[in-house]
Amino acid sequence: MKNPFKNDDITENIEESKDENTELNEEEKTEDEDITQDNSEIEKLKSDYDTLNAQYVRLAADFENYRKRQEAERENLLRFGLENALTKMLEVLDNFERAQKAMENVEDVDKYKESFNLLQKQVTETLTKLGMEPINAQGQAFDPNFHDAVMQTPTSEYPEHTVIAELQKGYKLGDKVLRPSLVNVATAE
Repeated sequence: MKNPFKNDDITENIEESKDENTELNEEEKTEDEDITQDNSEIEKLKSDYDTLNAQYVRLAADFENYRKRQEAERENLLRFGLENALTKMLEVLDNFERAQKAMENVEDVDKYKESFNLLQKQVTETLTKLGMEPINAQGQAFDPNFHDAVMQTPTSEYPEHTVIAELQKGYKLGDKVLRPSLVNVATAE
């Protein structure tokens, strides 16, 4: 006989419910583990971000310090170069003053010429020591990098595009042109 207090359907339902609860609990545990894992990944990413950000800030500060050092060094080099040039030119200035005093009582034109030539020679030598050199133009082929053609003269005496006259001397410092030579260039007749 069947137990009137026992219902197989209910028992089955209860057991199914228990199984479902067990499955739900396992799913919740899995979700909790996923959340914990996600939180740990977020913390790791935050830590990595903080590390990289600190490295960036240090690198930016180092670069700014480097830029300031380079700027100060460049200014010092320019100041030293200018100081060196002016010191050498002071000697020339002194000689101009001496020549001016010496010429007050001189009436001989040859003495003036001699003094002038000596001063010009000293200026030229001093500028040469500083690295400045004249640009050779006369008789050279016209080069727009070194010459500025202000005149063109048709002639058969010189080949075409040859500098036939230098109107103003040009100068360069190493490879850099300080002032191009003003020239007259030969053209075909």
